[in-house]
Amino acid sequence: MGEKAYHNQPTFSEATDIDYFLTNEEGDIVTPQWVVETYSQRNWVEVFYREAKGWLGLKEYQVRHKRSLMRHFILVMCAYTFILWHQLTGGLRRRWASKPLETFADALEAFRSAISCRFARWLQDNWNVFARYKKSLGLIWA
Repeated sequence: MGEKAYHNQPTFSEATDIDYFLTNEEGDIVTPQWVVETYSQRNWVEVFYREAKGWLGLKEYQVRHKRSLMRHFILVMCAYTFILWHQLTGGLRRRWASKPLETFADALEAFRSAISCRFARWLQDNWNVFARYKKSLGLIWA
């Protein structure tokens, strides 16, 4: 946050217009510097929610029970972590992309390509299994 952290002054001790922050941290650790550093990391929480809502369907749940809702949230967070880990370690890039995966959306698209490719290969070898499964649901797969 730099010099603008305290709104009207460059340092905490000189500031007259200070926002208040609540924390459950113990006393000695909570210094003005700690507050600034901790609060400046808040943006990553916002990035997570934007990406999880926009790309992974965090807000698209259709359940009413708390247990089901928690399962949905856990699955979304696991998917987000999995894709982000592959983006950061280069796993998706090595096999499924010919361009840098600089954003979460890029990594997700590479992941979708990988899944689509693997499903297409599986379907070629297991057409009868897939057709029986669809038939068991009352659907025709011809």
